Amino acid sequence: MSYLFPRLDTLQQTFASPFSRVESRGPLSKPTSRQGRPDLFVASSVVDDAKDKAKKLSDEAQKEYEKASGKAQAAAGSIELYSPKYYATCTAGGILACGITHTAVTPLDLVKCRRQVDSKLYKGNFQAWGLIYRQEGLRGVFTGWSPTFWGYSAQGAFKYGWYEFFKKTYSDIAGPENAAKYKTTLYLTASASAEFLADIALCPLEAVKVRMQTSMPAPYTGTIDGISKITASEGVAGLYKGIYPLWARQIPYTMMKFASFETIVETIYNRLPGKKEDYGKGAQTGVAFTGGYLAGILCAIVSHPADVMVSKLNAERAPGEAVGAAMSRVYGKIGFTGLWNGLPVRIVMIGTLTGLQWMIYDSFKIFMGLPTTGGAAPPAEKK
Repeated sequence: MSYLFPRLDTLQQTFASPFSRVESRGPLSKPTSRQGRPDLFVASSVVDDAKDKAKKLSDEAQKEYEKASGKAQAAAGSIELYSPKYYATCTAGGILACGITHTAVTPLDLVKCRRQVDSKLYKGNFQAWGLIYRQEGLRGVFTGWSPTFWGYSAQGAFKYGWYEFFKKTYSDIAGPENAAKYKTTLYLTASASAEFLADIALCPLEAVKVRMQTSMPAPYTGTIDGISKITASEGVAGLYKGIYPLWARQIPYTMMKFASFETIVETIYNRLPGKKEDYGKGAQTGVAFTGGYLAGILCAIVSHPADVMVSKLNAERAPGEAVGAAMSRVYGKIGFTGLWNGLPVRIVMIGTLTGLQWMIYDSFKIFMGLPTTGGAAPPAEKK
């Protein structure tokens, strides 16, 4: 068969130099180790396109965020630091920080409470969730979410709002120099005062939550049903029979949560180049999450024995039984080791929970045009 055009090997033999002539290496369609791979260039192009689209979406989201933040700040008006409007804003931030996060980890809390009451009930978290899901469905996995949401929303409002108030009030009483010198003591005192009030709001709903989670099947259909049945059979006192162990659990927890957070955040900024104000919103909320997570690990360890006792008392304390007698009876039954049942689960839960709470709280403060939470400012230099 004759060719209309000369073949490639003919052209190579005719025009190529003897020194540049290479032997045929097989079909031209087969790539060699030194040839570029077009498929990789296509993949790289797809990745670049995805990055461009992601950047555009991020920019658009940032614009929408700034727009919404501007509207919220315009509607709220100027918020002066330490004014009633400032404390109201912090209270709203506390509701968001605690109500949302505690409700989200209800499945973890459910298993933790049940294992505290009966350590042999489940072998592990996933086995527990699978068993609960097969027996009760998804609703069973979230048993107690309603009293959790309302209880910890109320607690968050009191905790964060009163903390900001007490921190400022105690600082003013101490004076600038002493406030800076004894700032850790200041954080501990302010957080303890705030949590004392927050637990009064939390306790009734915590009682409903614990009874729903530790009794199988749950004795109440929801928050209102639980409060009604407890008050009908035990009076209002039935809602507060766990208040002393709750204080014993929550006050040390909150003292550690706030004092360690403030200290960790201050340490992080001291080790970073530049001042706190030099960093953007994303970086500041990242620092808040990191500080909160580390603080949460410490909180879980400090407060865990009291947390176990709260679960036991709400589940097993007899009507009219004295708190001290009930605690002695429970301790005699479970011993010192039993006070640490479920600690690994609680470390994961509280670490994540505390990190997210501080991130949400500080994000809300930024959204409303307020500075993020940090260590006390250093005292002014004497001239």
